[in-house]
Formats: sequence, structure tokens, C-alpha cells
Amino acid sequence: MGIMAVLMLPLLLLAISGLLFIYQEASRLWSKSAVQNKVVVITDAISGLGKECARVFHAGGARLVLCGKNWEGLESLYAALTSAADPSKTFTPKLVLLDLSDISCVQDVAKEVLDCYGCVDILINNASVKVKGPAHKIALELDKKIMDANYFGPITFTKVLLPNMISRRTGQIVLVNNIQAKFGIPFRTAYAASKHAVMGFFDCLRAEVEEYDVVVSTVSPTFIRSYRAYPEQRNWESSICKLFCRKLAYGVHPVEVAEEVMRTVRRKKQEVFMANPIPKAAVFIRTFFPEFFFAVVACGVKEKLNVPEEG
Repeated sequence: MGIMAVLMLPLLLLAISGLLFIYQEASRLWSKSAVQNKVVVITDAISGLGKECARVFHAGGARLVLCGKNWEGLESLYAALTSAADPSKTFTPKLVLLDLSDISCVQDVAKEVLDCYGCVDILINNASVKVKGPAHKIALELDKKIMDANYFGPITFTKVLLPNMISRRTGQIVLVNNIQAKFGIPFRTAYAASKHAVMGFFDCLRAEVEEYDVVVSTVSPTFIRSYRAYPEQRNWESSICKLFCRKLAYGVHPVEVAEEVMRTVRRKKQEVFMANPIPKAAVFIRTFFPEFFFAVVACGVKEKLNVPEEG
């Protein structure tokens, strides 16, 4: 019996490996079929996440419309995509200059895309502008700029494309959001406000368009780090607030988020929250024990304000 078990173990491992390989290949082909020949618009395509989304959807055979504020960055991305892909299995991406904080420009670009392709199957709202500082020191004009880029820009683009999706009774809108749509973090008032606002809009929109078979999805990572950025080495003291901030600082790599966006499109998920256990626990505490959550966050702010500046 013992000899049989020893002989069966390698066969069992081989069978498991084979099943995993088949599952991975099936998932890859399923992902490709989900976006093949589909018109996919990606905003802020020249950001780290935008580039990875472009790579994943281009490889899947999508008809990409890449939007960005910098033409040189768009051309560089175009060259990278076309040089790495098989021309017989992919489509040439369309490049469009777009500044989401310029609302009139957003409307013109959306209409241009519709005129060019006749429809948009998938819209990935990815662009985001951040600012950090005490609320009383952030100029009101900067608050408005953050709201234009993070809220009014995405909803304007969506509103122009939405009637076409409703009339065709198909389409998917993906919002790449942030954990700060769940709760605010000190010194990021304008950013958190814009993320709360845009999440509220798309949550409402999801219910409104469900009867037309239009899918609204949100993907909310804790923090999208750059390719080579790692958390600074600091002498963190032992406190709940600092432990949370340290965990939050590690963030999620753009490749992981892009792959999750593809899975969200393929499975038509409504909401995805990408976070390790600490931020998830913070969301739970914020929901069910708000007074405790506010006290912990306020304590962390007081500690930061009381720490003397180095040098």
C-alpha cells in the first residue's frame, strides 16, 4: 500500500499541473474572446496602469482608442504595442489627445470616437489627479481642478457614449477608482471627495442601465504604485493608524490591476475591491464602528502634527 501511494503521488501532481495549465489556457482564450473586435476606450493610457491595460486589451484583439494628455507618450505607447504584437491578430490603436479636466474637450473626443467607430463597447475610465495637503491650505481652484479631472471628466465621457450603448442594448463601463471612495484619509480631502462622488454616480448608474444590458463595473485598489516605486524605509512606531498607512503604502502593481480589469470585463463583475486584510478591516470598522475609526484616524493626525520635521 505504501509503495502504491509513493507511485501515485507523482501521477497526482502531474494531473494537477495539467489541470492548472488547461485552466490558465482556457482563461487566456476566454479573456481574448471577451474583447476581440470590441472597441475599447482607455483614458489616461500613458499612465502606468493605462499602459498595462492597453497591453492586455491589445493582445486580446481589441480595437483600442488610447487617450492621453501627452502626444509623445501616446506615440511611445503605440510603438511599444505594435512592435510586440502580431499585426495579423491585432488592430492598430487609435491615438487621441484628451485632457479630462477640459470638459468641452471631453465631449468633442467622445463624439469623435463615436463618429469614427460608430460605437464603443467598453469604456475604461482610468484617469485620476491627486493632491495632498491640509484642507485649509489647498486653493479652491485646485479643488475644482481635481473634481473636473476625477468626477466631471469621467461622467461627461460616459454620458456622451451612454445613449449609444443603451440603444444597442450592450456595453460595459469600467471605473478604476480608489480605496478613498470607501473612506477618507487625512490630507487628501479634494481627492477623497472626488472619489466618493464618482463612485456614487456609477453606483446609481449601474441600477439605471441594468435593464438595457449595459454593465457598470468599479475596480478599487488601495493604491497603484509605479513600476519601480517601493515604500520608503521609515522608523514606524507601533500604532493602529501607522500600521494601516504602512500597509496601504505598498499598493498594487499596475500589472495586477490591469489583469483584474480584464477579468472584470470578462466576467462582467459589478464591483472589485483590491486590498490586503488591513484596508479591508478598516472599511469594516468604518462601516460598523465609525466613532472608533474616526478616533484612530484623528490620533494618527495628531501624532503626525506633533512630530518635528527632520533637519
